[in-house]
Amino acid sequence: MARKRDGRGHGWSWQRGRAVAPLCLLTAALLAFPGLVPNSPGRLGSLLETFRPWLGLAVPVLLVPALLRRSFLAVTALLLPAVVWSALFGGLLSAGDRAPDGTFTVVQHNVSDVNADPAATARALAGTGAGLIALEELTAPALPAFEAALAADYPHHATRGTVGLWSKYPLTSVRLVDIRPEGVGEGWDRGMRATARTPRAEVAVYVAHLPSVRIGPTTGLTSGRRDASAALLGEAIGDEPLDRVILLGDLNSTLDDRGLRPVTSRMTSPGPGFAFSWPAKLPVARIDQVLTRSATVTRVRSLPATGSDHLPIAADIALDTD
Repeated sequence: MARKRDGRGHGWSWQRGRAVAPLCLLTAALLAFPGLVPNSPGRLGSLLETFRPWLGLAVPVLLVPALLRRSFLAVTALLLPAVVWSALFGGLLSAGDRAPDGTFTVVQHNVSDVNADPAATARALAGTGAGLIALEELTAPALPAFEAALAADYPHHATRGTVGLWSKYPLTSVRLVDIRPEGVGEGWDRGMRATARTPRAEVAVYVAHLPSVRIGPTTGLTSGRRDASAALLGEAIGDEPLDRVILLGDLNSTLDDRGLRPVTSRMTSPGPGFAFSWPAKLPVARIDQVLTRSATVTRVRSLPATGSDHLPIAADIALDTD
């Protein structure tokens, strides 16, 4: 006699999967409301926000026990995190294949202070044809290689400390932006500002390299100095008199990280494209950013690896017109 297909048999059932279903709901909640996770201890909230897109991997992982248990309950519950992830990140899956009309391209790249071949990196960046190229971790020995390789296509450039900006457009009003967190001494110069006279309008261009963060098994995410530096950068952008602003920099986190809110709250998020930039060998996060004010990043994408541990990031920008 055939076995009855109920909760006690081997058929699909609404009774099984009661352990998997709550995990599905938890995943959906963390995706939708990461701010509910406190930042103390170990800045766990920021850590979650930094890698939030990867929570989507929980869906196929949880699908396995749901199928093995033949649980209608678990499979149905899995729809919630799948829908939430798609709503949040589905639009980033395609960055498009061409720049919209009326845009120009910028490139952001942390070139690494231990880059073994800065000249090759510079040639690769020159080949992008970007209107602006922002660089971080420029060292004194490497600087001449970048200047020589970029001189022909980028007649205008300026550096302050370990950051620099190369431009096809004239640069004026170049100055250092002090984003040193408390306790960091003189000579730590990792922020600058210039006015770029593009064909459409004058734009204030900021280049910044925020302090690194560390992740440890006992300390969690250590980002105090990065957060303090972000607050100083946010104040500088808030005081900027020009309407149109472009920020290019290694901000050492993703845009979801609450530690960057002093900056991100004053700027417009970029358009489609995950554009993971770090680490170059197996990118899992975009910590190199292009943000705008009174302008729109219509597309962002990562470029082929250079001699750096970061990938270059290219973005197409449309300037808002009055």
